[in-house]
Amino acid sequence: MTIRAAGAVVWRPSSVSDQVEVAVVHRPRYDDWSLPKGKLDADETTPAAAVREVLEETGFSIALGRRLPSTEYKVDGRPKVVDYFAARHLDGDFLANDEVDRLKWLSPDAAGDLLRYQHDRVVLAEFAALPARLATLLLVRHAKAGKREDWDGEDDLRPLSPAGRRQAAGLAAILPLFGADRVHAAPRTRCVDTVAGLGLEIRSEPLLSEEGYWVSPSAGVARLLDIVAAGGTPVVSSQGGVIPDVIARLADLSGLRLDEIASKKGSFWVLSFRPPKRGREPRLVAADYFPSPLPKPAGS
Repeated sequence: MTIRAAGAVVWRPSSVSDQVEVAVVHRPRYDDWSLPKGKLDADETTPAAAVREVLEETGFSIALGRRLPSTEYKVDGRPKVVDYFAARHLDGDFLANDEVDRLKWLSPDAAGDLLRYQHDRVVLAEFAALPARLATLLLVRHAKAGKREDWDGEDDLRPLSPAGRRQAAGLAAILPLFGADRVHAAPRTRCVDTVAGLGLEIRSEPLLSEEGYWVSPSAGVARLLDIVAAGGTPVVSSQGGVIPDVIARLADLSGLRLDEIASKKGSFWVLSFRPPKRGREPRLVAADYFPSPLPKPAGS
């Protein structure tokens, strides 16, 4: 059976230059330097495990960003897969513990020289291939709302089903791990209720509903870029008739190749952009898809 684990390349602005530093940890059990990581608990998502393991090993609170390459190797004959994320340091101070007795903040080049394992160096190199300071937008497809033919009211008012409410609860738990701090939603009850659990004010976005978007897709794309440019880590809750097309257009504008653009109900995309500068629009440089993050059923 495969061992599943998760970790992060944790970064912060350098105190001596305009670059960034990354955290590497020393594990006394193995006498090695590595990236912070650890095994998933039962029913835990990889983003949740990455945040928890970084906190346990380093004492740092983090905000996840784009997905980095996964590593695969064997431990005592068993395959192990570790999923990694780029992660911005928020706060917290390192305190030595049983798993990690030392931590160093280093430039990516110096950290690569210190890391023992080639697979860790590959992850770090992929992190360094793009700027650390990327803008993140979390694009969510609304959760399940039952069949349209079973709802007698206006379709705009169709509510979430019991399964959809479970999906919304999962999103309320996982989106804050990426630093979600603003919420926008298409003016549909199901879109709004999908992200209501975040407890933030929700701004209505008519251009990102199916009806509004297809009047002028270019206006919808421009609105999404405006949301990115406003800063922070926004969440946008939209519909299946919008999400694949708007991502495809953003990818085409930046030359990013995406083989498939899935959009199942309750799922979300982590879209990473180069921030705007010199009057230019944000540019999409990475897009990572996450299926619906269902919470553990009550009583299980």
